[in-house]
Amino acid sequence: MTEPATLTQASTLADEAPAGTEASHPEAADAHRRSDDDDTFTEDDTNTLAEALEPLVADAIFSQGSPPSSDDDLARQVLEAVLIVSDEPVSARHLGEAVGRSAVEVEQLCEELAAQYQMQQRGFVLMRVAGGYRFQTNPEAAPYVEKFLLGGQSGRLSAAALETLAVVAYKQPISRTQIAAIRGVNVDGVMRTLESRGLVAQVARDSGPGKAVLYGTTREFLERLGIDSLDELAPLGQFSPDEETAKALEASLFSAAS
Repeated sequence: MTEPATLTQASTLADEAPAGTEASHPEAADAHRRSDDDDTFTEDDTNTLAEALEPLVADAIFSQGSPPSSDDDLARQVLEAVLIVSDEPVSARHLGEAVGRSAVEVEQLCEELAAQYQMQQRGFVLMRVAGGYRFQTNPEAAPYVEKFLLGGQSGRLSAAALETLAVVAYKQPISRTQIAAIRGVNVDGVMRTLESRGLVAQVARDSGPGKAVLYGTTREFLERLGIDSLDELAPLGQFSPDEETAKALEASLFSAAS
């Protein structure tokens, strides 16, 4: 039950009611007519008019727009807007500056958004990669996106390029000479390909004679793999052969060399 409206307030609201009010709310129309004919209003009359006008007032308020969002809802909207316009991962600290929240709060909000997108099975996901957050296409849609973007062209790295990239990723910083020694082949062409795709870059120079250029993986590499740092690379131990297999391989290589 709302607070009883005064006669003046009730009459004013009734005068401002939209067309069609009398048909949909006869109580309000009847009370309004009586107010024109008779200045004497009882408390019951006032209460009846207030009750009749209550849904009209509510409709008028909500027809002008949705109720204000909560602070968290607004923060999520801002996060989505910033991430959509960003062409690279945005750190939690920078996102926090945009929404006026701490990095920890932003991380929590991003986790909630990521879970929401996953539950809704959206065509995109929110990922933490390369030290920040960014929108990426859903992995399940990757073949279709690749087909759309490449138009039949092959965008995959060759086996030689993948092997070279793996050496750089696990041994960086490393020179071309060292990479060639590990792979047993010249890697100049492959390294140029990896550089042109932004997966490896020059990161330093060797302190020894010749000051050889040392290479390492880039932020683009982390983004493509969908990982936050190199610490998330699979440990090499799980790919290493056991001692018995290693001895057998060594013996076979020795026999082949002799």
